[in-house]
Amino acid sequence: MFLEKLGTNSRINLFLVSINDTFGWLNKYFIIRLILIISYFMKTLTIVATTDRPGSNTLRFAKHIKPMYEELGLSVKLISLEDFPIADVAGGRYGADIPSIKKFNDDVLNTDGILFVIPEYNGSFPGIFKLFIDYLPFPNSFLGMPMAFVGIAAGSFGGLRAVEQAEMIVGYRNAYVFPERVFIAEFNKVYTDQDGLSKPLYKQLLKSQVKNFATYLDNNFPKLDLG
Repeated sequence: MFLEKLGTNSRINLFLVSINDTFGWLNKYFIIRLILIISYFMKTLTIVATTDRPGSNTLRFAKHIKPMYEELGLSVKLISLEDFPIADVAGGRYGADIPSIKKFNDDVLNTDGILFVIPEYNGSFPGIFKLFIDYLPFPNSFLGMPMAFVGIAAGSFGGLRAVEQAEMIVGYRNAYVFPERVFIAEFNKVYTDQDGLSKPLYKQLLKSQVKNFATYLDNNFPKLDLG
């Protein structure tokens, strides 16, 4: 089970095959320890699908993007705001110690970078996304965190307004905002789970963002201190 999980990363999978072919006599637990050491130095990425709509296009597209980063050797975690423990913040429990919220926030923030996949609802991003941000620790949660954005929409602007509003917020929270954005307009016409994106330009733009943001995460960003 553990080796199968490690094998979801294509580079690790190739490494495992190479080790097995070359040194088939090695104990598998030695290989696991070796992979754990390698994994320690791997860059990590959290992809956040920023809506709580069940079966959303946002989550579908986030799942499409995830293996593209894994192909480049990143360890990728996908989180959907559909799983945000909204019932635990009913009544406005700002400043309260809420274990479920802390766990959710830690799952998002324990990473080297974040990719937000954002749909456009009524000219902005979904309300659950703002609620999620409002329950993050202030002011340090986004401090010095590299972030990239993908917008999707049924309309012709591809979530442009939603992404730019989100960028204003994370910029205020002192994140490092990656400048290469991707906007997928008329989403249902250009994407299927089976075939991916049908529009060559969108394929090119997404591939470019993935490659360049993965490289961006290799930089040693200066630590920020608001104190």
